[in-house]
Amino acid sequence: QVQVVESGGGLVQAGGSLRLSCAASGSTFVMNVMGWYRQPPGKQRELVAVISSGGVTNYADSVKGRFTISRDNGKNTVYLQMNSLKPDDTAVYYCKAARIPYDYWGQGTQVTVSS
Repeated sequence: QVQVVESGGGLVQAGGSLRLSCAASGSTFVMNVMGWYRQPPGKQRELVAVISSGGVTNYADSVKGRFTISRDNGKNTVYLQMNSLKPDDTAVYYCKAARIPYDYWGQGTQVTVSS
């Protein structure tokens, strides 16, 4: 049974930085894709950034140039470095690990950016 656990959320002032981490445990296989999604208050969940096992990345336009996703395949771990944070980045951030045909989600970690 694959478990996905996020860490690193918290409260930060606008312009600050946070680093999120996510580990997928319980699988001997490398996850095909790992990534981050977020759900702002009162809104739908949206993609933030994803990265393939080969290192190909995709970012939401709203975070390009500010956020950087990276991963450690050997540990099935993905990171999200968030710089120049804005109040609009406030959301619950969810990690997803995908091993075709399955998706595994974490419980989420709160990121709050104060103005």
